[in-house]
Amino acid sequence: MGRYVLRRLLQLIPVFIGTTFLIYVLVWAIPGNPFAGMCGERPCPDSFIASMTDKYNLNDPVIVQYLKYMGSLLTGDFGETYSGLEVGELISLSYPVSLRLAVVAVAIEAVIGITAGILTGLRGRGFLDNLVLVSTLFLIAIPTFVTGFVIQIVLGFQLEIMTPTVSSDAEWGELILPGFVLGSISMAYVSRLTRTSIAENRRADYMRTALAKGQPKRRIVGVHLLRNSAIPVLTFIGTDVGSLMGGAIVTEGIFSIDGVGGLVYDAILGKENYIVTGVVVVLVIVFLVMNLIIDLLYAVLDPRIRYD
Repeated sequence: MGRYVLRRLLQLIPVFIGTTFLIYVLVWAIPGNPFAGMCGERPCPDSFIASMTDKYNLNDPVIVQYLKYMGSLLTGDFGETYSGLEVGELISLSYPVSLRLAVVAVAIEAVIGITAGILTGLRGRGFLDNLVLVSTLFLIAIPTFVTGFVIQIVLGFQLEIMTPTVSSDAEWGELILPGFVLGSISMAYVSRLTRTSIAENRRADYMRTALAKGQPKRRIVGVHLLRNSAIPVLTFIGTDVGSLMGGAIVTEGIFSIDGVGGLVYDAILGKENYIVTGVVVVLVIVFLVMNLIIDLLYAVLDPRIRYD
């Protein structure tokens, strides 16, 4: 196991370099001068544009720009915005909020989605199965911003069960409903994926062997069926963490959450390329770490998998 972990960590290095280089090129290859609109209605002086271009190394070839950026990044320096603010500080202020929101969303999609999938997968076709299939299809078909607005209007303004917006502290309890909105589509996919995986594994040879041996039904379901059926579900949930953190722009906007989504949105409007690049680099790290954890959990769920 130790050699496998070391090999996987070494494999992450070229993946990280390749993805971050691609991100850097795509962000900084956007046509137009990012400093052109910084002086209001009047055009910026040539001296100002020249100094800003030199400060952000835009005169260098893109590979040189990337190497300088990565050199600063390895020291913990994410660069500065055009107004002189530290990008690393902005990310450190907004990222914990989005991380808590993503954790709540993943917990909701895992608990509700897996439970619904297990119940429908074990019972087979019936009223509950049809209800879950219809409700999950309904959630998948409705855009996230529609779900968010409906919940906010009904529960926030009409029934007054919740506050329509999240406070600046963004405590865990306040993030339950935004987390449900953010994870609603993924919850539907988890439910369907769990149901399908269980239905397929119920007909597997090892299930018939366990039944022929006379093992208790609880052991057959808990040890053999659910553990093997959890592998594709675990893969989906693990990779969904980074997606939820990066795709929370709409949900954070609806509930006025000061997270990464709003930070990226404002950065795109203001052409703050260093903020966009820094946030996406952090998301890449989250994806890589989660994939490594998922690979290690495969051996825990399925004893047939061994890392030699």
